[in-house]
Amino acid sequence: MSLSFCGSNTNFSYNIDNGVLNNICFLDALNLVPHVFLLFITFPILFIGWGSQSSKVQIHHNTWLHFPGHNLRWILTFALLFVHVCEIAEGIVSDTKMESRHLHLFMPAIVGFIAATTSIIYYHNIETSNFPKLLLALFVYWVMTFVSKTIKLVKYWENGIWLNQLRFCITGTMVILYGLLMAVEVNVIRVRKYVFCVSPQKVKPAEDLQDLGVRFLQPFVNLLSKATYWWMNALIISAHRRPIDLKIIGKLPIAMRALTNYVSLKTAYEEQRKKVADRPHKNPSIWRAIYKAFGRPILLSSTFRYLADLLGFAGPLCISGIVQRLGPTNETKQEQELPETTFVSVYFLSSKEFLENYYVLAVLLFLALILQRTFLQASYYVAIETGINLRGALMAMIYNKILRLSTSNMSMGEMTLGQINNLVAIETNQLMWFLFLCPNLWAMPVQIIMGVILLYKLLDVSALVGAAVIVLLAPIQYFIATKLADVQKSTLDYSTERLKKTNEILKGIKLLKLYAWENIFCASVEETRLKELKSLKAFALHTSLSIFMNAAIPIAAVLATFVTHEYVSDTQLTPANAFASLSLFHILVTPLFLLSTVVRFAVKALVSVQKLNEFFISDEIRDDGSRNGDSCIPLDACRKHPGINSRAINRKHPLRYQLDRYEQTSRRQTRSTETEEAAIKVYNGYFSWGSGLATLSNIDIQIPTGHLTMIVGQVGCGKSSLLLAILGEMQPLEGRVCWNSKVRHSVAYAGQKPWLLNATVEENITFGSPFNKQRYKAVIDACSLQPDIDLLPFGDQTEIGERGINLSGGQRQRICVARALYQNTNIVFLDDPFSALDIHLSDHLMQEGILKFLREDKRTVVLVTHKLQYLPHADWIIAMKDGSVLREGTLKDIQNNDNELYEHWKTLMNRQDQELEKDTDADQAAMERKTLRRAMYSREAKAQIEDEEEEEEEEEDEEDNMSTVMRLRTKMPWRTCWKYLTSGGYLLLFLMVVSKLLKHSVIVAIDYWLVHWTSSNSTSDGTDRSYYVVRFSILSALGIVLCLVTSLSVEWLGLTAAKNLHDNLLKKIILAPIRFFDTTPLGLILNRFSADTNIIDQHIPPTLESLTRSTLLCLCAIGLISCATPLFLIALVPLGVAFYFIQKYFRVASKDLQELDDNTQLPLLCHFSETAEGLTTIRAFKHEARFKQRMLELTDTNNLAYLFLSAANRWLEVRTDYLGACIVLTAAVTSIIYGLNSGIVGLGLTYALTVTNYLNWVVRNLADLEVQIGAVKKVNGFLNIDSESYEGTIDAQQVPEDWPSQGEIKISDLCVRYDNNLKPVLKHVKAYIKPGQKVGICGRTGSGKSSLSLAFFRMVDIFDGKIVIDGIDISKLPLHTLRSRLSIILQDPVLFSGSIRLNLDPECKCTDDRLWEALEIAQLKNLVKALPGGLDAMVTEGGENFSVGQRQLFCLARAFVRKSSILIMDEATASIDMATENILQKVVMTAFADRTVVTIAHRVSTILDSDIVLVFSEGILVESDTSSNLLSIPAGLFTYLVKSHK
Repeated sequence: MSLSFCGSNTNFSYNIDNGVLNNICFLDALNLVPHVFLLFITFPILFIGWGSQSSKVQIHHNTWLHFPGHNLRWILTFALLFVHVCEIAEGIVSDTKMESRHLHLFMPAIVGFIAATTSIIYYHNIETSNFPKLLLALFVYWVMTFVSKTIKLVKYWENGIWLNQLRFCITGTMVILYGLLMAVEVNVIRVRKYVFCVSPQKVKPAEDLQDLGVRFLQPFVNLLSKATYWWMNALIISAHRRPIDLKIIGKLPIAMRALTNYVSLKTAYEEQRKKVADRPHKNPSIWRAIYKAFGRPILLSSTFRYLADLLGFAGPLCISGIVQRLGPTNETKQEQELPETTFVSVYFLSSKEFLENYYVLAVLLFLALILQRTFLQASYYVAIETGINLRGALMAMIYNKILRLSTSNMSMGEMTLGQINNLVAIETNQLMWFLFLCPNLWAMPVQIIMGVILLYKLLDVSALVGAAVIVLLAPIQYFIATKLADVQKSTLDYSTERLKKTNEILKGIKLLKLYAWENIFCASVEETRLKELKSLKAFALHTSLSIFMNAAIPIAAVLATFVTHEYVSDTQLTPANAFASLSLFHILVTPLFLLSTVVRFAVKALVSVQKLNEFFISDEIRDDGSRNGDSCIPLDACRKHPGINSRAINRKHPLRYQLDRYEQTSRRQTRSTETEEAAIKVYNGYFSWGSGLATLSNIDIQIPTGHLTMIVGQVGCGKSSLLLAILGEMQPLEGRVCWNSKVRHSVAYAGQKPWLLNATVEENITFGSPFNKQRYKAVIDACSLQPDIDLLPFGDQTEIGERGINLSGGQRQRICVARALYQNTNIVFLDDPFSALDIHLSDHLMQEGILKFLREDKRTVVLVTHKLQYLPHADWIIAMKDGSVLREGTLKDIQNNDNELYEHWKTLMNRQDQELEKDTDADQAAMERKTLRRAMYSREAKAQIEDEEEEEEEEEDEEDNMSTVMRLRTKMPWRTCWKYLTSGGYLLLFLMVVSKLLKHSVIVAIDYWLVHWTSSNSTSDGTDRSYYVVRFSILSALGIVLCLVTSLSVEWLGLTAAKNLHDNLLKKIILAPIRFFDTTPLGLILNRFSADTNIIDQHIPPTLESLTRSTLLCLCAIGLISCATPLFLIALVPLGVAFYFIQKYFRVASKDLQELDDNTQLPLLCHFSETAEGLTTIRAFKHEARFKQRMLELTDTNNLAYLFLSAANRWLEVRTDYLGACIVLTAAVTSIIYGLNSGIVGLGLTYALTVTNYLNWVVRNLADLEVQIGAVKKVNGFLNIDSESYEGTIDAQQVPEDWPSQGEIKISDLCVRYDNNLKPVLKHVKAYIKPGQKVGICGRTGSGKSSLSLAFFRMVDIFDGKIVIDGIDISKLPLHTLRSRLSIILQDPVLFSGSIRLNLDPECKCTDDRLWEALEIAQLKNLVKALPGGLDAMVTEGGENFSVGQRQLFCLARAFVRKSSILIMDEATASIDMATENILQKVVMTAFADRTVVTIAHRVSTILDSDIVLVFSEGILVESDTSSNLLSIPAGLFTYLVKSHK
């Protein structure tokens, strides 16, 4: 066929008799001119200018700018590109209708498309470099195109080409678009004045873009990058080179920060509050406040959702159109009568003809899919961003409220710490999730109605039957979802109980192993686990039913519809109608299933808002102006929190200053007329804790400036309350508090209950004040903290608190006092700082800290104390009784005025002194440090091993190249996956694989049968009809059954795997050697039983099911299309390569971002609970602004991580959706080229559409599984640890029942170590202990005393020598037998939650009389008898309902119950008081008189009466004799130890 620009089939092609412009070919050529002009002008600038510039320096986003009309320009350009595509298609289709090729019909359109694309690239480059003068070229281009297109349109109209011809409509649309683009360009000139003006306007980019720290660029990039998340490419690709951390993700843009959103929500809430101010019973509406603050983005998200849903229906309609055109038609091709014009040489298409072309429909389907998916992802993103912003704002509001909460609210239990944590962790998340899902709430009904209408149009009444099946089965889905939530709750309860028991076992593992009780307690955990598994079975059943309903309902709906149509409708079922209906059913099912989820979240959101409302209107403390510059304020002056002006944001100041401005209350500037002698005065004060009854009454006191004031009185008389009343924490009923105008705005305060931050020791002491080395050292010395700090692994840089190392009560107390001392304030309040300290520490603190350090600074000190021996040091004393002041004055004043009280104090002081003399031996600080050293030893050993491993790994890494390291990051842990699957059992695995493959094969068979049925030209007689219907019904029924089998098999496989993994883990941990527990942090082991087990129990099975379903659906679709059209495989190669790289890059980035999200959430939640616990301290120090700033930083960091994760998910989904659209286009085009059966084409396209839906789920599930399978990997890591060798060479039955009956111990050449790779801790020890002897063992710390006690029980590795007890070598005995025949009392008393009976005799071998006898010997009989239930009285976790002394006596009773002839006491008196120690010693001497007792001494004085003393030094037995003989050796180690402890 001849080819020419104007065509060569008629004489009219180049005819210009009626004028050049009346020749259509020349008219089209004229339209080429502007496009060619633009390309010639812009290409040199683009390739030369920007090419050279970008090669020299990377243009950073600090030059980016959006010119006026930015978004409109992008939208108009996209519209223009779409119209160009239509023009190209129209030209090509028109050209095919003519005899020769007319290039002018589509060539200008192709050049126009290139020019439009160039224009937007050119514009983008100018915009990002902020150089508007070059936009003049675009302005000229728009003018030229507008003029040329207008001429063309006018000529069409003159020649009778009107709206019924498609080309006229396209030209008209282009005229409008070019006109609008020209207007946009004029507007840029008008605003920026870059031409035709003397002084062009200079504009700087947004402040965020000038800050190089802001890397979340979604709000600032152009529309195309916004829609496709192109700006995320750099981050996602960089994740391959190095893991994503907080430094890489940078900071949040200002508009998304918690402060900005807080201000807008707070303003909206305050407006609501003002509206209901005159209606006391009506609460301000949080919903309206949320709508006012975040309504616009919610509406935008909903709009995108509507557009996406409407475009979603283009798929089924295009499939119907393509299949219909490909099907057998009886229409004959009619020639179009050309209009009688000079344009007769060219064929003009009508819109109807254009849309009847299947290639056109294929392209339209592709473009509709691209647009639909873009709008859908945009809707998701906007909803998620709004949800995150709302959560940030709510958290800031909650935090602000916490800082202003009335103390009585917290102390009276109206607002518990748990409730506050729930508000932060649960309620804010519920509202965030509701916002994510709320566009569905109004989009779904429209989607369902549209779907039903289209189905009715295709299939008449029978469509309503299918829709009815879906609608009727939807409530069942809702019921299942509700049941699922209930079951999950009961599972959580059992899980909590199991964890509590596991935690107890791990904490008391040493005792359990020593008493051979580990299996008894393990059985208790297993019993709870069985209950949990029963609940998990119900959970698995409901989950599998939910999955089954999802898969089975479309099959059931299609079956009902097509069978009804076959018997009810007059028309035959055609492939076009059948496959369009199939697509519509897939569209319809999704909203109906989502509806139940959305409704559930809506209900939860309503409850959350109600809880937040109650919290926001709860009582607040008064505004304490007294310490902000007021000298004297009436206490009843309570002001409400002022509203915040949203316009007040100054973006140039840091957050902290802004917060100070927002939250500062107005300060009065009056000055005191009172005398300046007193720092604080209280006049006629009556204070309450919120009940209305005065806790403190008739308080008239003064605190002298620069002196030490002591407040004394009995327990509960109101001493601490008085301090808090002065600080403004109590509710005032009457009176006033006056502060000296010279005192600083904050006081330093150390509360009765020590409160520490999750921060380093240094940060806890400096508490936001500047670091002064000299002052810091003085404070550390005054509080005797240096020895404790020296023990910590990183000194004072060690993190303490919840996430760090747990310190003892005394150490925590001293850090809190150090904090108060360090602050540079005039007033220091110390509330009973000596309560957790022994006499040595108390005296040192009093002398060095209070009397020396604080007095030298001339600071006013208010000290609440019970230690009356310090009263002589007081400059002023306030004595309290029953909530009122009994006496006030100096000690001399009280002696003169109230001699009776003075004498009473004197008596108490003498009694305290006597007790102190008894207690001088008990060095509490030494004990605390010893406990800390032990904790440090185990941690350091573990850290050392880890460091060595890391160093080895690092060396290996250095040897390897970077790609190897990255390969490990991108590699999917398939081996662990296989281990997980096989741990569920091979039978279940086989059943799952087979049922999955069968299910998908049957589904393909159902659809293939539908092709066969609809394509057959059968008559509608009964035989043929039933032949197809019956087989279709059988296949559908089989498909439904297989859906149930597959969903059940996956869940049951997951459940079995979870059961086996947990059982194996528990057994391995219980049987592990004690060394494992010394070197592995308890939290790490607990994590395996909590978070990791939870993931294995509940998260992996649904992810696995979803992954296999999505993957098999995609493979079925691709396989089916490939079988029908092998040509499709060629196109599939590049698509497959693209998919591989997308999933590879996404998985790595997603894992990093998920970890970041998890890691940034914990500090935020900790900060909230920390603040709620330390409210009084924070408010006393006036550090609210600093804590708010910290909260905002933590919130922003967490929100940023979540936003990046959300953007990464959108990045993936957009790309996989576009790949899916490419698959649909390829499938459509190859099917048309092959000229396949219309039914096969319909089936192929319907499947191709499902690929678009499921492709991103394959990657998302793969990424989720990769993260979740990490839990299996961690658990498997613990399954490889070595167990203790429980088997002995002697059989348990060969050991006599009463062994050891005598208690004779022979130690021969004993060498002991903790592990094979560690040095010996005991070296060649030889000793002989006669039956019934009382043996004392002593030595310095680390000399090996405790190691010997562990050696008796084979808890450590005896690698040489032996211990023979009553003639039997203990190394030959089974471990259980050995340990069950000996008794031990440990230093730390361990009790388990349960009955007293369980704690004394968990094996239930003893009679009640024996247990009462043991309790009587331990002097606990009366105590236990007084308890409800006696022996069955409950012991709380850790035995917290008993004192330490009582707990140790219970341990003594436990040892007596065992009736063993050998008792080992390992520093058993170390952590108890003198009275309890005396009882213990007495019992040992009487009840254990005939038994062998080995005492490892904490204090040497306790073993002076022993029959024989063994003295150890560095693992060697250096002295062994009676104490009197050893003391006769002046240079002996024992003599030295006795002297040094006196």
